[in-house]
Amino acid sequence: MRAPRLAIALTAVAALTLGACAGGGDEPEETAGAGGAATGDETAGAEGTLRIGIKFDQPGLGYQDGSDYTGFDVAVATYVADKLGYGEEQIEWVQAPSAQRETMLQNGQVDMIFATYSITDKRKEVVAFAGPYFVAGQDLLVAADDDSISGPEDLEGKNLCSVTGSTSAQRIKDEYAAGTELLEQPGYAECVTALVAGTVDAVTTDDIILAGLASVAANEGKVKVVGNPFSEENYGVGLAKDSDFCEDVNAAITEMIEDGSWQSALDDNVGASGYQPNEELNPPTVEACA
Repeated sequence: MRAPRLAIALTAVAALTLGACAGGGDEPEETAGAGGAATGDETAGAEGTLRIGIKFDQPGLGYQDGSDYTGFDVAVATYVADKLGYGEEQIEWVQAPSAQRETMLQNGQVDMIFATYSITDKRKEVVAFAGPYFVAGQDLLVAADDDSISGPEDLEGKNLCSVTGSTSAQRIKDEYAAGTELLEQPGYAECVTALVAGTVDAVTTDDIILAGLASVAANEGKVKVVGNPFSEENYGVGLAKDSDFCEDVNAAITEMIEDGSWQSALDDNVGASGYQPNEELNPPTVEACA
């Protein structure tokens, strides 16, 4: 099995041995492990590097700006890594495009993936999941002063931006408003540019992705998330089938929710958009590891 790369801190053991030989006190002194956690005779911080797959191009979720990585996914991943014993300097951020996520886990290119990765039965056939750590839903982004669109049914005869290769916009056309006109763009940033320019009436994808885009300084006050999701997407932590991380990751996510760090991470990264997640589904309850 692929075991977590957690190791006994030899320095701590050596320190205890030397202390005993010197006739030290009854209680051993605590020694900082590799992950920065204080330990006595317990397992110390993890050694080596933890490779985490994220998106590099989703503002508010997973975004690379030079050597800096920001977003809600990044914040959750960093918190989880810390609970596993890995300091921030031990994390290697790896770009995880949607189409390559299963392959990256199967080939051992990454140890885990936090990249708006929806848990599905089909994906569970080849990879494992911890979580979920967030429940998103397909929604709409519209101009801040547009009150005419409150759901997908209102898009009849309107222009909707679609990212090339995405099925989100086509789903609206097929299931809600056949008269919707679709404009394809290479990415969601281009879709938002078209929305601000008035070329399209709405953009659609998962609500938290839209909130991240709306939180970008250049877009603040110009666009808004409608707040009427019409699907359910459980974002999980992708793991290899033989990974032993699942239980520990679930415990870390649960602790993050309970101590308030989850809400703070959400507010810090997408709060500027005014977005509020579905309160009936968030914060989520993690599923049992299988």
